[in-house]
Amino acid sequence: MQRRAFTLSAALAATALSLPVHAQGAQPKEGKDYIKLGKPVGTDAPAGKVEVIEFFWYNCGHCNAFEPTFDAWAKAAESKNISVRRIPVAFNASFAPQQKLYYTLEGMGKLGEIHARVFRAIHVEKQNLSKEDAILAWVAKQPGIDMVKFKEMYNSFNVASQVRRAAQLQEAYGVEGVPSMGVAGRYYTDGTMAGSLNAVLQVVEHLVGVARKG
Repeated sequence: MQRRAFTLSAALAATALSLPVHAQGAQPKEGKDYIKLGKPVGTDAPAGKVEVIEFFWYNCGHCNAFEPTFDAWAKAAESKNISVRRIPVAFNASFAPQQKLYYTLEGMGKLGEIHARVFRAIHVEKQNLSKEDAILAWVAKQPGIDMVKFKEMYNSFNVASQVRRAAQLQEAYGVEGVPSMGVAGRYYTDGTMAGSLNAVLQVVEHLVGVARKG
């Protein structure tokens, strides 16, 4: 499957074109701004909430650029009955150590304070955190981390199961690149389709509304 590369320069250029259109009330169009899945995907959202998934990869420069905007949106979404979660992708086996890093931090309740640090370490400090030994060495330097517990969870059946579930969701949504979004187990969009990374969230909010009506 081809992995679409939505370049930051293209994102910035497209933003000027796409945002005013949506702002003027033009509704996103199926087949252009998003696709409807042929087979619905099961969601984990609590009753009364619509699930929104961000598919991402720590090494992705566009995911790094998008993270502050998405994080602010996700925090505000909590008050709108939207259940937000992130899914670390794997387009090949080499992605697995970072998937395990994400789910280990989540399981230890450390994701909120360290998730952004991982992006910073890779994209600002230029550290290579692609392999397990490098990840463990970096985590050991982070304050407040019990490395015995971290290693135990990193290699646990629970984390391995979450990685398998991530692969299933990635396949079910037909993820072609990152960052990209899944909505309500029924819709998929990304920066290429929406026209910019900022416009993605406008499309997502539209789809949340459609899901509620559906």
